[in-house]
Amino acid sequence: MKKLVAGILSLAMIAGLGMGVARAAEEGEGATPHYPIHHPKHVDWSFAGPFGKYDKGQLQRGLKVYTEVCAACHSMNLVPFRTLEALGYSEAQVKTFAANYEVQDGPNADGEMFTRKAVPSDHFPSPFANHEAAAAANNGAAPPDMSLLAKARGITRGFPQFVFDIFTQYQEGGPDYIYSLLTGYQDPPEGVQVAEGTHYNPYFANAAALAMAPPLGDDQVTYDDGAPQTLDQYAKDVSAFLMWAAEPHLEERKRTGFMVMVFLVIFTILLYLTKKSIYARKEH
Repeated sequence: MKKLVAGILSLAMIAGLGMGVARAAEEGEGATPHYPIHHPKHVDWSFAGPFGKYDKGQLQRGLKVYTEVCAACHSMNLVPFRTLEALGYSEAQVKTFAANYEVQDGPNADGEMFTRKAVPSDHFPSPFANHEAAAAANNGAAPPDMSLLAKARGITRGFPQFVFDIFTQYQEGGPDYIYSLLTGYQDPPEGVQVAEGTHYNPYFANAAALAMAPPLGDDQVTYDDGAPQTLDQYAKDVSAFLMWAAEPHLEERKRTGFMVMVFLVIFTILLYLTKKSIYARKEH
C-alpha cells in the first residue's frame, strides 16, 4: 500500500513538473497565459482551521464596507437581514438597518406592484432592476451576486500544496482570492496591454484585467472601533464578511465535525477492547 501511494505521488509530481514546463514553454511562445497570473495571497483568518471562529468585530466592519462601497454594484439576494443578529446586533438594530432599504412587494388589491421599507425577513435587495440593467451600467459586465462569492471563487492550489491542505483543512481559498483581488490592482508590466476600460490585476481568475475599477482605498470607510482605515484592513474585513455570508453556520459545522471525530475515536477504542476481550478466551 505504501509503495502504491508513493508511486501515485511520484507520478503526480512528474505530471505537475511536466505541466509547469509545458506552460512555461507555451507562454514563452506567446500563448495565452494561465490565470490567475499570481496565486492568491495566504491570509491568517480567525475562522481558519478545525477550531476557527468568526471575529464578530471584523464581520461588523466588513458589513460596513459592503453597505457603503460594494452594495452600489453587487447584490446579496440570498442573505436575509435577520441573519445579521449572528454578527452581534440586536433585533431592534437589525430592524432599523433593514428599514434603510426599499424592496418591491405586491401585487396589492389593485394588482399593482409597490415598494416598501424592508423588514428583517427580507433579503438584501439588488441595486439594479435586472441582470441586463446591471450589465448596461457596468460596461457590459454585470457585477456578480456576493451571497456565495466566497465559496464560489476559491482557487485550487496545485501540487504539492493541495496534499497538505487535506490535513490542515484549508477552506479559505475564497476569502484569500477576494482579498488578493481587492489589494492586487497595479500598473501593467512593460509590454502588457489591457483593453480600454479595464484594469490590470494579476490575481483575477479569468483574465489579466477586469472591468471593475479599484473599489477601495485608504480612509474610504470610517470605522468606529479604532481599526486601521487602510485598503489592507478593508479588504480583510469585507472578505471575512463575505465568507460568513456564504457559510454562516461554519462554527457549528466545525463543532459538530469535532464531536463526530471524538465519537469515532472512542467507538474505535471500544470495538478494539471488545474484540480483545472476546478473543482472549479463545485458543488460537
